[in-house]
Amino acid sequence: MTYARPARDIRPGPHTVSVVAHRGSSEDAPEHTLAAYRRAIEDGADALECDVRLTADGHLVCVHDRRVNRTSNGRGAVSALELSDLAALDFGSWKGQATDKEAPDRDHRDSTSVLTLDRLLALVRDAERPIELAIETKHPTRWAGQVEERLLTLLRRYGLDAPPPEGPSPVRVMSFSARSLHRVRAAAPTLPTVFLMQFMLPRHRDGQLPPGVRIAGPSIRIVRNHPGYVERLQRMGHRVHVWTVDQPEDVNLCVELGVDAVITNRPKQVLSQLGRT
Repeated sequence: MTYARPARDIRPGPHTVSVVAHRGSSEDAPEHTLAAYRRAIEDGADALECDVRLTADGHLVCVHDRRVNRTSNGRGAVSALELSDLAALDFGSWKGQATDKEAPDRDHRDSTSVLTLDRLLALVRDAERPIELAIETKHPTRWAGQVEERLLTLLRRYGLDAPPPEGPSPVRVMSFSARSLHRVRAAAPTLPTVFLMQFMLPRHRDGQLPPGVRIAGPSIRIVRNHPGYVERLQRMGHRVHVWTVDQPEDVNLCVELGVDAVITNRPKQVLSQLGRT
């Protein structure tokens, strides 16, 4: 069964910086939980960002770290655990969320349960307004190639593995790994990809990106230290999505440099600063 969405132009208007909710509204709710993403949509975010990892039994889940120790009450690597193992863990109380015993069961589960990419795609599909989704691949070497394969299979189920006939794609795949993006490009050539950069390597100083990639994802540290890099990327015809932009002065810098998107833990505050609330 295919869950194709009607074609719609979901990009912001001219010269508007897209605001992307990093792991959902993760300053206000536990990261990567359904509650964080619902909150981001309510806050008015243009797009949602998530990290995906593959479980031992082949499910894609939204978890940033290789191990679950930091964001749950469990221990161990995501790749060594099955979905049922992760479902038994609490992914929210570490942030002081969902501790109200009077809260409805659904709200408690939304704030504490592991989130599968399948469920997040359903949330985006059923949203009352168009929402973009930026998916970052995370994977150990043991799953080389399988993360991308499972991701594209799932996107295909939702009719999101290629842009609609009219308008841009509502989904883009991001990675720090050029090899991961190559796998995505080879299997789905029209799906937008983003090359993430924590540091600016010499081979990328002139604005070159891996073959076929048209969106650069520099860290805010790169942009602060090398503001001219944004213009070099733009001269090469690339769009620029900057992460993680939380401080007001960094938001101002990104606007001044004309970046296309900012990825932030604080979408509501950034939208307010941009005069969009």
